[in-house]
Amino acid sequence: MNIKQLEAFVRIVKNKSFSQTAKELYLTQPTVSSYISSLEEDLGVQLFNRTTKEVHTTNEGEQIYLYAKDIVNLSNKIRNAFKDEEKEEVNEIIISASSIPAQYLLPGILANFSKRYPNTEFRIHETDSKGAVTDVAEHRSDLAFSGSIVPMSNCNFLPFYEDELILVTPNTEFYQNKQKEGDLSFLRKADFVMRENGSGTKKEAINLLTQMGLKPEELKVVARFANTGAILLSVKEGIGVAIVSRLAARNAIKNQELLDFPLQENGYFRKIYLVSNNHYPMSNRVKLFLQMMQNHVEKQKIL
Repeated sequence: MNIKQLEAFVRIVKNKSFSQTAKELYLTQPTVSSYISSLEEDLGVQLFNRTTKEVHTTNEGEQIYLYAKDIVNLSNKIRNAFKDEEKEEVNEIIISASSIPAQYLLPGILANFSKRYPNTEFRIHETDSKGAVTDVAEHRSDLAFSGSIVPMSNCNFLPFYEDELILVTPNTEFYQNKQKEGDLSFLRKADFVMRENGSGTKKEAINLLTQMGLKPEELKVVARFANTGAILLSVKEGIGVAIVSRLAARNAIKNQELLDFPLQENGYFRKIYLVSNNHYPMSNRVKLFLQMMQNHVEKQKIL
């Protein structure tokens, strides 16, 4: 394994192209391919899935990428340590996020940051809360957004948004009457549609239902899905009821496709967290992003 191999690997991940990488490095494409083959042989894993048109990073390649990028960046710093010209800043930020922040919060956050700091490249990995936190803990991502705290000794959790969880049901006469009465007693016999294990929303939903006297083993779960969109469609079709983020359900509620029930008198809120790992060095661009989020928390007085 050497720096040239790692540099070629990092550029291919970003470019999704062997030919473009060869042009940028002033090498022939066979040379770049040879670098990657040698690196794969040294590491004992396949880094890319290649077709005639596209290049995709394998799971093993994604795990190695952030480490390789750090090594290449450090190598560049050493080369430029005694040069007069400034080193080109690393503008890439790798973020893992659970589904609610990834789909409903991140787009606005990234747009706001990009206005302040143009030419920032974002790589977003959508997963569940446990996966997002694990990515940061194991240095596969610079930062993460999570719907719950997943205890890991090297991770810091900054609460930056309060997200209301609500119960959604099909828009039928039965549930319309229950909504008017403010009656949730039907939950003891209800069919539930839920997220998969590792989901922050599922974790909070189970905690809440337990507080309401419904033990997890007493719940009748008829379906589990990896994303909230599938859950909302299932509830709309009458498969069952679900506890979801109001952010995700607001359009379906507005269009009267679903009915919403508050889960406590003043609403039940959980925090969305920005997760960082101070055990690994951050690029200046990642530090700026983290500072922007910290400033937001201070202004909003989120504790």
